This record gives sequence, C-alpha cells and structure tokens, in this order.
Amino acid sequence: MSDQIDQLLALKTWAIVGLSNNSERAAYGVAKVLMDRGHTVIPVHPKAESVHGQKGYAKLADIPVSIDVVDIFVNSELAGAVVDEAIAIKSKGVWLQLDVIDEQAVSRASASGLIAVMNRCPAIEYKKRV
Repeated sequence: MSDQIDQLLALKTWAIVGLSNNSERAAYGVAKVLMDRGHTVIPVHPKAESVHGQKGYAKLADIPVSIDVVDIFVNSELAGAVVDEAIAIKSKGVWLQLDVIDEQAVSRASASGLIAVMNRCPAIEYKKRV
C-alpha cells in the first residue's frame, strides 16, 4: 500500500469528488493540504462551487484538463460509480478516503491500470512523511 500512496502523492492534478465550500467537511481541509503541497485541486460537486479559488465542476467528465488522481469523498455506496467515472476519464489513480470502502470498485480500478488506495487520507499520509 505504501508504494501506491507514494505514487499517488507524486501526481499533481487531483479532482476531489464531494468537495464543497463547507469548511466543516474533511474534504475542505484535505484540499487545502494538497494545495499547500503543490497539487492542483479541482472541486467536483453537484453544485459546481469554486473552492479555495479553484473552479468547480458538477462531474468528472466536465473537467477540461487531464486528471491524475480522483480523490473520493462520498458515501461508500456511491464510490463505485465515481471509480467508474475515473476509469472513463482515464485518470491515473483513485483515492478512496477514510471509511469509503468499495473493494469491487478498487478491483475494477486496478484491473483498468489505475493506482488505487482505499480507506486512507492524503493529509494524514503527508504528515507521516515529514
């Protein structure tokens, strides 16, 4: 798992699915950590809100640039559909956040050549690497 985490953290353009302007949500803080570490963060949320000054999109397919990592902050029941979208847009990896569990979706991602991490948080992983 450590190799996959290192590979994903090395990638620069992250779409964060479930990111909104609600500063009480974990996605908001994680997005800030990723930006502070030099990543480009693209918010993906049905409201398509701009977050931390970054233009938001309603869905992954709407984003006009290549996405390296799709970071998934949705309920586990919804994660599989997001992973399938990540595969469809040819992202390099998917990151299912803490408590977002979908073994079948991770298997589909891996079978499609994506790097997959599940039940981890990039902000926590960065703290471990300081």
